[in-house]
Amino acid sequence: MKLVKHIPNTITCLNLFFGILGIIFCFSLRFDLSFYCMLAAVTCDFCDGLAARTLGAYSDMGKELDSLSDLVSFGVLPALTLNRLMLSFFNGGVLCYVPLLIAIFAALRLAKFNIDEEQHSSFRGLPTPASALLCGALAYYTVVEPYGFLADWARGLAFIPALSAILCGLMVSRVEMFSLKFKKGQGPGTAIFAKRVFLLAFAACALIACLLLGMNWSLAVIATLTVYILTAIIA
Repeated sequence: MKLVKHIPNTITCLNLFFGILGIIFCFSLRFDLSFYCMLAAVTCDFCDGLAARTLGAYSDMGKELDSLSDLVSFGVLPALTLNRLMLSFFNGGVLCYVPLLIAIFAALRLAKFNIDEEQHSSFRGLPTPASALLCGALAYYTVVEPYGFLADWARGLAFIPALSAILCGLMVSRVEMFSLKFKKGQGPGTAIFAKRVFLLAFAACALIACLLLGMNWSLAVIATLTVYILTAIIA
């Protein structure tokens, strides 16, 4: 039984491992591989909470370990991804380092989450995994579709710094955003369940549209996260 209780923390450590591996790939400008690592880290982040709830293996150490791992995988990794992406386009410049603020604001977001009693069933501010995936998907698309419209935008001097500033603001905002982690009392018939179903259905439709139209699947990730953010702001 004692061994079972270590399973959630082991999964969390895998989250951290993939975050570190993704950072290594960033410095080699392999944004495709770093994005795959980010996706693996997000999967681990989802599964460690699921394992903790299923096994009843909650612990203070697990909570802190989760935040530290998230800071690396969803704070430092996306910040370096956009930073290195800009440096690959431009020969330095102050604006190339604006994306590094994402790591700082991710730390603020995670620290606030740990002490905020209102964020058990929903979030206040953009979750760090969502922010990270948006950054990672953009870099991935830019690498695999260098002549795509988003790649053209990313090569502009102001686009990535502006996106970084928006994500930083959203992470520490009080905008209410729902969690995709299913919990007791949030089943069919609840508003949060309907929101989750809508977002998952949109993601599926976006992915199918990308495949049918011959567009890269990362556009479905970007579109889904954009809808997630916009619906939270507008609602």
